[in-house]
Amino acid sequence: MGMRLPSMVLSAKHLLKLHSLHARNHSDVPKGHIAVYVGEIQRKRFVVPISFLNHPSFQDLLNRAEEEFGFNHPMGGLTIPCKEDAFIDLTSQLQAS
Repeated sequence: MGMRLPSMVLSAKHLLKLHSLHARNHSDVPKGHIAVYVGEIQRKRFVVPISFLNHPSFQDLLNRAEEEFGFNHPMGGLTIPCKEDAFIDLTSQLQAS
């Protein structure tokens, strides 16, 4: 029993560290928004309104992301495989409408 206690403490510390990182990464996303990572090679993080998810053009991007990554997104968040410029153009159009 004395041998398991140190490993349990280390596991608890690891879980607390992971929770702290998770909270820190998500604290800058306002309510009603989602963080996405965009780019073909170098990925950049964008925060967009959740309402964009309903737009057909944005859903096309989500379908491409599903085809390429499934549910295994390498950045730990939703990763969209498109050029950054194309994403900015699309989100600018969605914000204008």
